[in-house]
Formats: sequence, C-alpha cells, structure tokens
Amino acid sequence: MNFLEERIVNDGLIKEGNVLKVDSFLNHQMDINLFDMMGEEFLRRFEGKGINKILTIEASGIGIACVVAKHFNVPVVFAKKSKSINIDGDMYIAEVESFTHKTKNQVIVSKKFLGPDDHVLIIDDFLANGCALQGLISIVNQAEGTVEGIGIAIEKGFQSGGQIIRNLGYQLESLAIVESMDCETGNIVFRSQE
Repeated sequence: MNFLEERIVNDGLIKEGNVLKVDSFLNHQMDINLFDMMGEEFLRRFEGKGINKILTIEASGIGIACVVAKHFNVPVVFAKKSKSINIDGDMYIAEVESFTHKTKNQVIVSKKFLGPDDHVLIIDDFLANGCALQGLISIVNQAEGTVEGIGIAIEKGFQSGGQIIRNLGYQLESLAIVESMDCETGNIVFRSQE
C-alpha cells in the first residue's frame, strides 16, 4: 500500500452514492506534506517529458497542482468555472460535467496562458467519469499545445473515466486507484499498480 492509499484508509470516509470523502487532507483541509510527496511522485512518473505548464480545474485541484508545479518548476494554469470581469481577451472554453456536484459548467482559460509551445501536465484530485479531464484535454487541443500526461490523486477504478482517458492514448498516472468501496463496512480495495 502506498502513502496515499494508507492515508485514504486511515482518514477517508465512504458515503452513500460512491462518494469518498477525503476533505480532512485533500480537498478542503489540505495536508501540504502529503501534497509534496505527491509532487515528488508525479515528477518521477513524468520525468523527461519536457513539461512547461501544469493545468488543472477550479477548485479542488488547484492546491495539488501548485505543489506539483513547484517540483517541475513551472507555472500553474487553472480553468475557471465562470467568467468574471477580470478575465479579458480571447478564451478557450470547454463544457464539463461534475460527478460530485451533478452540474454542467463551461470552463475557461485565457488564450494568453496556453499556446502551441506548451507541454502540459494535467493534474486533478479525483477521476470518476472523466468529463473534467476531457474538458481540460479539449482546452489544450484548442491551444494546439501537447498533453504530456495526466496526474490524478485518486481514481475511482470502478467508474469509466480512467479507461476512457487511457483509450484516448494519454499517459494517465493515478496515485491511488480505488477498485471498490463499501459504505457499510468501510472497506476499500485498491488496484495493484506494480
């Protein structure tokens, strides 16, 4: 069991509807030492890819992406879920559906922050149905950049997102892949990644 799997077992909570709550260390209160370990691991897994930008989506992925970016020594761009008055100029836009919130949003990235010379590592906290990742991939493609890889903290292996993204040919690296979880017993089974 790796460091993230151990943390999920110790501090994660399983809720009805295949919801895994990790808000005590990942996506509400954030354990920066854990994020630092994640950054080291993503650097190891994507070493030599020439990554010059990290891309994530508002809001839960931002903290992880920032720490990962520190390891790669590159900037972070995050797709905003709503247009505000401080976003000006041309934008890349993609529609994404949130598994957690059961909503559809347009996500926006200013064209001045992504372009054809960018070699992008997409980072997010969760992968369930893959809609958010497909939206971020679309934004990189609109920018004529290159998706060099995708790093996910926790993948729900019993949902289709991981398989969809892998079938598109991307290097997808998830630090913990949950094969099954039972809210009655609290049992979590992880996929072996050896």
